[in-house]
Amino acid sequence: MTRIIRFRRLGGPEVLEIEEAEIDPPKAGEVRIAVRALGLNRAESLFRSGSYIEQPDLPSASGLEAAGLIESVGPGVTGLVRGDRVALVPPVSMRQRPVHAELINFPAEFAVPIPATQSFEEAAATWMAYLTAYGALGIASLCPGDHVVVTAASSSVGLAAIQIVNAVGGVPIAVTRSNRKREALLAAGAKHVAMSDQGGIADAIRDVSGPSGARIALDAVGGALLPTLVSATAVGGIVVSYGAQDLRTSELPPASLLAKSLTLRGYLVHELIRDAPALSAAKAFILKHLDSGALRPIISRSFSLDDIRAAYEFLESGEQFGKIVVTID
Repeated sequence: MTRIIRFRRLGGPEVLEIEEAEIDPPKAGEVRIAVRALGLNRAESLFRSGSYIEQPDLPSASGLEAAGLIESVGPGVTGLVRGDRVALVPPVSMRQRPVHAELINFPAEFAVPIPATQSFEEAAATWMAYLTAYGALGIASLCPGDHVVVTAASSSVGLAAIQIVNAVGGVPIAVTRSNRKREALLAAGAKHVAMSDQGGIADAIRDVSGPSGARIALDAVGGALLPTLVSATAVGGIVVSYGAQDLRTSELPPASLLAKSLTLRGYLVHELIRDAPALSAAKAFILKHLDSGALRPIISRSFSLDDIRAAYEFLESGEQFGKIVVTID
């Protein structure tokens, strides 16, 4: 038996329950993991509310990130043994492969050894954020010297993007709602910070990048902010949208795209995970820079499994700076 996080109806954190469930032995190509830490993501909140790219089959489990110890391996698994510390590349389907439980079976090919320098909590805070940021910046062909605008900059993906831009030699420009997180963003590696609540974001970006604007914008907000990002992006630049925190519809005049030969590209981390060579390159890059210290996941707050509702309430408040994790003793 294992404890698993489930919900039997759509809704907010109040619908979450911790239930007991049977778990089968690992199948061919799988490993069984005794989970020590979970990473929380907005995608799980959307899934639970029925607003995600896939719909849950009720009753449903959920969860995209976990780290722990291998307890056993299924037939055909090589390179991993009982006792190995591993983190998980997020599953393409949360409905089919939810990972928020004390004990899980998972494909061995998506289990990544945890660097000796990382705790289970840090490992559970790594792969969704860094794979998302790496993939989006790869689509944009990030190069040394590029000015890169990062919205929702205090999120785990935003902070991961700032660190990756710095590691490559670019100039990260963080966009956040208010001045409250400015100093923390500068300490986390942002070279400049613009506040969306104060207006004038496009001018603030051009003040840093020059009158032509930034070459890359990595956006998780959308809505009313998107036209502003387009206006602050250079000719031939690219806006990569990986989220839609602002669901309002905003006008994006086609002339503004045409005049700048601008690319507007939607992105989900799933496309990277499905591409084996690209995923291998991403893992190598992330592990290399974790070892060097250039990449370091920032944990906002840690909760116990029994406090899972409170953990998601904090996530959905938008008050966090970095990743929220849940520990399992």
